[in-house]
Amino acid sequence: MLRNTTALLCAALLLTACDPTPTQGNPAALQLINAERMHDHISVLASDEFEGRAPSSRGEELTVAYLSEQLRELGVIPGNGSSFTQRVPLVAITGEPSPLRIQGGDGEPMVLQHREDAVLWTRRVIERAGIADSELVFVGYGIVAPEYGWNDYDGIDVEGKTVVMLVNDPGFATGDDALFTGRAMTYYGRWTYKYEEAARQGAAGALIIHETEPASYPWEVVTGSWTGAQFGMITEDMNMSRAAIEGWITAGAARELFERAGSSLDEMKHAAQTRGFQPVALGLNATASVTNTTRESVTQNVIGMIRGDQNPDEYVIYTAHWDHLGRDGDDIYNGAVDNASGTAALLVLAEAYAALERPPARTVVFLAVGAEEQGLLGSAYYAANPVLPLADTVAVINMDALNYIGPTRDITVVGYGASELDRYVDEVAEEFKREVKPDQRPEAGIYYRSDHFSFAKTGVPALYPNMGRDLVNGGRERGMQLASEYNAERYHKPADKYSPDMDWTGAAADVQMFFEIGRRIADSSDWPNWVEGNEFRMARDQQRSETGSVR
Repeated sequence: MLRNTTALLCAALLLTACDPTPTQGNPAALQLINAERMHDHISVLASDEFEGRAPSSRGEELTVAYLSEQLRELGVIPGNGSSFTQRVPLVAITGEPSPLRIQGGDGEPMVLQHREDAVLWTRRVIERAGIADSELVFVGYGIVAPEYGWNDYDGIDVEGKTVVMLVNDPGFATGDDALFTGRAMTYYGRWTYKYEEAARQGAAGALIIHETEPASYPWEVVTGSWTGAQFGMITEDMNMSRAAIEGWITAGAARELFERAGSSLDEMKHAAQTRGFQPVALGLNATASVTNTTRESVTQNVIGMIRGDQNPDEYVIYTAHWDHLGRDGDDIYNGAVDNASGTAALLVLAEAYAALERPPARTVVFLAVGAEEQGLLGSAYYAANPVLPLADTVAVINMDALNYIGPTRDITVVGYGASELDRYVDEVAEEFKREVKPDQRPEAGIYYRSDHFSFAKTGVPALYPNMGRDLVNGGRERGMQLASEYNAERYHKPADKYSPDMDWTGAAADVQMFFEIGRRIADSSDWPNWVEGNEFRMARDQQRSETGSVR
């Protein structure tokens, strides 16, 4: 339960009196957005009782009930007719992989053990999937990108073979701005794309070599995220759209593998960075299988809204994913930062909007999506089956893993420069005396790793603000250190757990900005678009043309 509201409001007033944050426009609402309220919600959502909030689990039941009840108590109305929830049909696949056996070259067969050397799975909803004596082919980065003049599959047929690929893309490896987008990861660098492309090429198996820097996370994230039950949406082509076996192998295993093939990992990486790279048949064969236990299940998106008083059929959506990784034996992946923090922010924002003297002009929606950690499944389902028309959705503001390091002088916008929503960010940041900075880890491909991307792909302008690094107390060097420590030691690990000592003052300051950005969009008559030349502009123009309102 939330603490006494009167005491909280008094504390908030005291905090605001010492805070330079502008509150003159919406003082009562902004004062409700504070660190204590963040603590209240995160302490519940990231508690052991909620068991890591895995989809289709007891933790989900508790989470969905908590979110629905909180929204109801705040006076927020259901967003899906008379219901606060949207059913998302899933299939859960729990695989038991064999070791990955590599034959060929000199010596005994090379056996890669599960978790220690490799993590394997199948997305196919069948009892058993596998590869047997499948020829291994190194396909560089596994990319086919005509706009960049790049084809790693050029001149080879990989039908029935197993492809071995590097993570990220050539621009990251070389730092050459003439290759892709330099150090900033493109979608071609993401593991999701690589597996999808391998399947399009007809590969039976698809293996990505893990290295911490280009992946942007350590091996423990692979073992934590790609083992146990894996969820997917139920689709007609689910058994044909992915290779029979997918997986990661460690860099150490890759080094031994390439040595057996008469080369080296370093030589192969260097060759793959060169335009005109040709795939290399390794003279080795792979055998592995995965035995599945499958079950169909349902997860839930939670949807509430404050109806607009002038243009109620136009929508501004705040999103955050409520799920995390659940538990693995005695280990609970509580996900305090990722993403109990963003989910808490949804509730705090809902309370602030409900406290406004008058409703916003447009309807403001609070959408907590499920199964993000399984591949953005909840938001992807909503985007494919929208409760509210996407053509009438003005903007999406996504919140994922909020500021856990303390107040900062700056704020990051992932994808800054992509849409006209930046104008609202710049305006509010100036009033809050904050410097706006673009993605500070573009090499990590964060733009493609959270729920805003599901909306962007459909054409809806989607904003993904994130925490800054220039700490008010400690400066940029300290902020970068704390962010790096979280990424190395807590991200997607049991260590991402709640503590009463956590500092959510920076998150509260950021969420105040998110409130102001969303409120101004909701009170305007503007229809911000993607900038000219952006990859999503055409989809938005087509979407809006169906309403007769394209510009």
